[in-house]
Amino acid sequence: MSMNFSEVITTLIFDGNPNGMIMCELSNWIGRVYKISRTELNKFSERDDAESTGVYYLFGKNEYNEETIYIGEAENILTRLKQHLDKDYWNECVVVISKDNILNKAHIKYMENKFYCMATEASRSNILNSNTPTCSTVSESDEAMLAKFINNTKLLVNTLGYKVFDSIEDSAVNDARMQTKFYIKAARGADAVGSIVSDGFVVYENSKIANSATPSMADSLKKLRLTLIDKKIINSEFKFTKDYVFTSPSLAAAVVMGRNANGRTEWKTLEHKSIKDIEEESILNT
Repeated sequence: MSMNFSEVITTLIFDGNPNGMIMCELSNWIGRVYKISRTELNKFSERDDAESTGVYYLFGKNEYNEETIYIGEAENILTRLKQHLDKDYWNECVVVISKDNILNKAHIKYMENKFYCMATEASRSNILNSNTPTCSTVSESDEAMLAKFINNTKLLVNTLGYKVFDSIEDSAVNDARMQTKFYIKAARGADAVGSIVSDGFVVYENSKIANSATPSMADSLKKLRLTLIDKKIINSEFKFTKDYVFTSPSLAAAVVMGRNANGRTEWKTLEHKSIKDIEEESILNT
């Protein structure tokens, strides 16, 4: 049986600016994670460990306002980040190093590949890497060390607000609502299944949306439907080709039903209880 343990995270917010540079560490771990805004790179360059060996992630948004990520590695992090300043696809960066600089080229190539694969599997952001990073061969002992390094990095990156490496299971809300699936079966062929997750609401693969939108549907919602179809997240049969996380149950319901909708009343369990019903029951029982 696996066991979950609480973790103590030490966070340093430089100059008291939460939009600037932040450093995170875990108790009894050799790693260190920095979050750096593009405009704070000069401040990062003043750190003694700025030229360490490590991996990094460049975060931004594309023309659809969707999150993007570039995953990289470098034997000198600062030098590599400066080389990326001629690219306009990123605004924030997360850097992962070891406090005693024990990471070598094989280690960071190994981690770069693993993080790329995790981001691909999670499918939460558009990955800008043009090729799959090569996975270095490491010793069995190094593999065990790096597995812990990767898990702790994932935890801190999530804590900093980036869920790019989280699967749907990782984001599951640990309460009764997540144990129950919610359904919509409505006009024009809408037939979908979803669940609440920590960052919104997931509609599961093969769920079907309405084959048309009502004239009164908000233009922004119509545009979102068309974008999901254009990107083949929804196919020509109006079915989701993969699990997809919306920021709210209402946004998910609107796309599925092809009209403006209140997701907290539209999504219902097999017992016909809405999200709103279950939330109200939960409050009454506390």
